[in-house]
Amino acid sequence: MRSQDLTITILGSSMRRASGRVWSGGMVELIGEFGLSAEAVRAALSRLVTRGLLRRHRSGRLVNYALTPKAHQLLAEGDRRIFSFGRREARADAWTLLWHAIPEDRKEGRLRLTSSLRFLGFGTLQDATWIAASDREVEVRELLDQLDLRAYVSIFLARMVRGSEPEQLAIRAWDLEGLSAHYDDFLHTFSPFTKAAERRKLSDRDAFVTRTLLMHAFRRFMLGDPELPDSVAPLHHRRAEAIKVFDSVYEGLAEAADRHFEEIALVRSADWA
Repeated sequence: MRSQDLTITILGSSMRRASGRVWSGGMVELIGEFGLSAEAVRAALSRLVTRGLLRRHRSGRLVNYALTPKAHQLLAEGDRRIFSFGRREARADAWTLLWHAIPEDRKEGRLRLTSSLRFLGFGTLQDATWIAASDREVEVRELLDQLDLRAYVSIFLARMVRGSEPEQLAIRAWDLEGLSAHYDDFLHTFSPFTKAAERRKLSDRDAFVTRTLLMHAFRRFMLGDPELPDSVAPLHHRRAEAIKVFDSVYEGLAEAADRHFEEIALVRSADWA
């Protein structure tokens, strides 16, 4: 797991619920529970400050962080994608095609566009040609405006002509075999915690770690599942079961996970500058 991605997962799932600031030492301790070094965590926090997602505050020797309005917007957009994933009928009657010619001096923007497109369910046909099995025009336009890349990108809405083979297109654009294996791993790992008796066996620390890993693993489905109908990619049953497990475990562990987060990472009001 990349330290920056893991930090965003924790800030999104825990910090907003706590409505407070986090201090750097607490975040180092929390993310260290996932095997990442203090240097990696501090570097991730600094990068998030540079990206305008965190605001740094000082109170004496204490360094703490608060989410910016930009971060709240980004996390809200992520929530809409995560909590709507797989909850509508899978269809492939409208396809979104995207082609870009982003210059080399906008490399960082290109990288952010690539990761965001994957999160929206796009797969890649060629290096600069992306496809989604749904109408994503609105989301893509908003994304391009945020990244200031609209001048370099063309968007097409298309339908597949009768007699075409969407299965071959899907196999080329998405790793459906790997996706199926990821669903199996996810269900094997997290299904036991749908039972209240199993959740009660976890300490607050273990509940926090499990809930964070659950969200991190579930977000991967957005990066690889185009939500195609079973006639193209027979994944509906696994997808539906994964969503059911996610909903149950994410809420079931929330109280204990929040206690651990607040105990370790939150800055108390007396320490605020």
